[in-house]
Amino acid sequence: MTDSTLRAVGWARSFPASRGARAGRHWAREHLASLDWTADAPDTVDSVLLSVSELITNAHVHAHSDAQLVLTWDSTCLHVSVHDSSPRPPTPRDADLSAQGGRGLAIVDALADSWEHHPARDGKTITACFVPPGCPAPAHS
Repeated sequence: MTDSTLRAVGWARSFPASRGARAGRHWAREHLASLDWTADAPDTVDSVLLSVSELITNAHVHAHSDAQLVLTWDSTCLHVSVHDSSPRPPTPRDADLSAQGGRGLAIVDALADSWEHHPARDGKTITACFVPPGCPAPAHS
């Protein structure tokens, strides 16, 4: 269970296209280890790390942009946010079975409890929410 005295914690880092999604996964894993629920929720951790990879890859491949990754734990949901410089909204697509790509948002959609995007003057941010086992799902307005 979570520590009820902890209100929120977060981390942020930029990942240039030259460093790739692997560096983002390793960085995220290091920070996730500090959250008390991760030992009891390895499947959630795996889902978060795969989503980090997909979102960073999307920023690099589709937006031709660095990826700014922000992880925020608010005692209810781990928010995984990736900002890129493209103003185009994310567009999930049906990937051909033989295609080597095109499934990133479908993977995030399948793994996260919810996800959304927010346009910004300098691009967009995609945020996925992961609720660990034993935590109530957050109320959405």
